[in-house]
Amino acid sequence: MKTILITGASAGIGAATAKLFLMNGWRVGLVARRRGALEKIAADHEFAHVLPGDVTDANQMHDVFAEFRTLAGKLDVLFNNAGMFGPSAPIDEISLADWEAVVSVNLRGMFICAREAFGHMRKQSPQGGRIINNGSLSAHNPRPGSVCYTTTKHAITGLTRSLSLDGREFDIACGQIDIGNAKTELVDDLNARALAANPDHIVLPMMDVENAAKSVLHMAQLPPEANVQFMTVMATKMPFIGRG
Repeated sequence: MKTILITGASAGIGAATAKLFLMNGWRVGLVARRRGALEKIAADHEFAHVLPGDVTDANQMHDVFAEFRTLAGKLDVLFNNAGMFGPSAPIDEISLADWEAVVSVNLRGMFICAREAFGHMRKQSPQGGRIINNGSLSAHNPRPGSVCYTTTKHAITGLTRSLSLDGREFDIACGQIDIGNAKTELVDDLNARALAANPDHIVLPMMDVENAAKSVLHMAQLPPEANVQFMTVMATKMPFIGRG
């Protein structure tokens, strides 16, 4: 049985992805801070493992990955998904505390989880595995007022490329999925902020979050000799090209 550990699994893209993998017969480790939300996803699924923890806490993540390896016997895939948007404002209106909070989750947290996954995949037998980082369209083009989020997502692209290079000799593949306007709590919050600032704001086109989950499943199901290095999946009519 294939195994995957998913961070940020309590809601949004992470929850949709976890449910799809469980439906497809994978053993799934569910990681997020909210145990109750994870337990709802895991209900009635024999091979769902609730692993509450904060991705920014290195000690907690060390224990989470070790527990999943004990339960599952191996780690085939990490979906490095947990993230936050942070404040939407020009840089001079953003506090250092808000900046550091976004960096802590989106960069520190993803580094910690990638580090744990890489170590397990390198040492297990047979050696190898796959890390899928959740980037964003903001890893390429920013949306207005997104300096914290965009900066961290550009950094994730560098993380993905470095892991791809360093993982080759250990049969560890790394790819990045850049998702645009999937209907989730995070995007609903962005729309609510925009409408509060401007009641005439036109809500951008959306796609069902299931489409993002299916894309992650495609990446994860590839044989070891194949890798999706970067995938962009988005609502067809959203203004990604030229939005900068």
